[in-house]
Amino acid sequence: MLKPIIQEEATGCGIASVANVLGKTYSDMKTVANAMGIYAENKSLWSDTQYVREMLSSSGVETSPDEIPFESWGTLPDLALLSIKYHQESGKNFWHWVVFKRLDGQEVVLDSASYLPSNIRTDFDQMQPKWFIEVMNA
Repeated sequence: MLKPIIQEEATGCGIASVANVLGKTYSDMKTVANAMGIYAENKSLWSDTQYVREMLSSSGVETSPDEIPFESWGTLPDLALLSIKYHQESGKNFWHWVVFKRLDGQEVVLDSASYLPSNIRTDFDQMQPKWFIEVMNA
């Protein structure tokens, strides 16, 4: 049974998404992130991909070197970080991090947002990913 990690800070989606990939609690992942100089309050966490890559890499998890444009749900790898709610503020790109997983043919999105009625999402038509980062050997 999937037990999604919920972000404990309004801007903690990157930390929560990495926790969802690694199977850690939000507080454990936040401690690791903070020790690496990564803080949820830093807007760069949801406007730059290097931070989630660094957190995953520190646990031995590989990611695709580049962001891959989203084409369809069916073409996604079995595990990926997705950018949804993509928008610009003052010319800078921002997004919300979520995790896509395919388990035994079932596709789900783990969305850490605390306001959702369910953090295991299958309402794919409501999410509009811009691109994804493939996650390997997690």
